[in-house]
Amino acid sequence: MAPTGSSKHRPGFHAIVLTVGFIVGGFLTQFARMWLPGGAVKEFLTTGVTPSIGPLTINLIIVTIGLGPIALDVSLLSLVGVLIAYLIARSLF
Repeated sequence: MAPTGSSKHRPGFHAIVLTVGFIVGGFLTQFARMWLPGGAVKEFLTTGVTPSIGPLTINLIIVTIGLGPIALDVSLLSLVGVLIAYLIARSLF
């Protein structure tokens, strides 16, 4: 019996959907920060948690590579973007 639902997709598909969702959510967040009037609604929708990693330095004797800091800004509108991307991907595939 063939798998049904989202289990038939590979992990790469889910990673792409999450990436697109966070990008769309980031645009929604920036749009809301620019155009919503100040108040409780703007504060609630655009306040985010920003976990970060770094800076990370890798010393390979011959060459030194520095990465970071890498941060992800997650707000309520970012999660809405992920939900929208998931619903569109589910309806298309």
